Amino acid sequence: MLELLGSGLFSLWLEMAKAQIQPLEALSVLAWQGSPSFILVPDPSPAGAITVQEYLKGLITSKLIDQNLMSSQGIWLQSGPMLMANHQGTVPLPAASLTKVATSLVAFKAWGPNHQFETLVSSTGPLVNGVVQGDLVITGSGDPMFVGEEAIALGNTLNKMGIKQVKGNLVITGAFAMNFQRHPLLAGQLLKQALNHKTWSRSVIFQYSVMPKGTPKPQVIITGNIKVEAQPKVGQTLLVRHLSLPLQKLIKEMNVFSNNDIAEMLAESVGGADVVSTSAAQLARVSKSEILLINGSGLGKENRISPRAVCAMFMALQREASSYQLTLADLFPTSGLDNRGTIHSRHMPKATVMKTGTLNDVSALAGVVPTRDRGLVWFTIINRGGNISAFRDQQDKLLQHLEKELEVSTDIPATLIPHLDNSLPNLGAANRNEVLYKPS
Repeated sequence: MLELLGSGLFSLWLEMAKAQIQPLEALSVLAWQGSPSFILVPDPSPAGAITVQEYLKGLITSKLIDQNLMSSQGIWLQSGPMLMANHQGTVPLPAASLTKVATSLVAFKAWGPNHQFETLVSSTGPLVNGVVQGDLVITGSGDPMFVGEEAIALGNTLNKMGIKQVKGNLVITGAFAMNFQRHPLLAGQLLKQALNHKTWSRSVIFQYSVMPKGTPKPQVIITGNIKVEAQPKVGQTLLVRHLSLPLQKLIKEMNVFSNNDIAEMLAESVGGADVVSTSAAQLARVSKSEILLINGSGLGKENRISPRAVCAMFMALQREASSYQLTLADLFPTSGLDNRGTIHSRHMPKATVMKTGTLNDVSALAGVVPTRDRGLVWFTIINRGGNISAFRDQQDKLLQHLEKELEVSTDIPATLIPHLDNSLPNLGAANRNEVLYKPS
């Protein structure tokens, strides 16, 4: 706090706010430094607080909630070290998929954006005339997006190696999931089916249809059954190493579609819900009592996070991403840039980076919106009540009103522009298979 006061940034902010000129760049800098634990003074402008008061009154007059549910609504608005509005902002509330912000933060910190999960393919017997004389063993390490495309590409790689049949079983070890099916036996059945195009299900046929034109159809026939073993056997021959998409892309897909299975697997990869909640609180510099989790996805009302803590985690993610020359837009959906997943049909200000959250009686929205008069405004809105679609409309209108009060940002700050790296290799599944077996 003393460093922030002594840096001159705080005085600069006050000077700019008083003069009502465009402090976008200065506030972007403050946002990098900011954390709810560094709140210094309330915003001298009442615009944010008035907008939130009108929003809460509107929930009552429109009969979305009654007075008794006011304590179940949570809102936090912050710009740099300025607290703009606070309603139940430090109270942990059912966060739904805002929980994925915590999972994103801890996984990103633990693994880094370029980490790729390995899936190893081995055999327990020699290859004779195109037939593996033993089992085909799959050893997973937690790839949350091993889907039909990966299985088809793997089958084609095995065919290119000369493998057409497996005399033994398909053995699953480690943390392996396919098509978001995390039960190893069921995941193994899906893989066995996908490796042979003659047994493809309708979903695999569809996944094949969106792959590059001319992609071969694999045929690896597994004669035996599906088995699950705790540990791979000694003496196996490594055939193929398959790498997942980079973690940055896994996190983006998870947040765009709010995929619970990806979230659960990423949380498990860092040690589970307790590790996620403890580490997220430390990284966000808030009390552990404000982040209470039972899983990494947000399924269940027992996952409770304060609105302040959600904003703090977004800021922490921004700091972590910047060290890799990435931005929040590389990890979360952004209005005007992404029109898929949970933000489809939402109406939020341009360049708003956000995460949605929904349960039966929970509707939540959090992220950051660029404005002219307050730069980056961090927000969390958690609503409790039965009319989810109406809550979503009101959340969008709150941000629209806030942007109207603070004026539209003429330029998107660099801290919210997605990173475009054309140097990345082709990330198709076939290009993430490494052949390890060299026949003699």
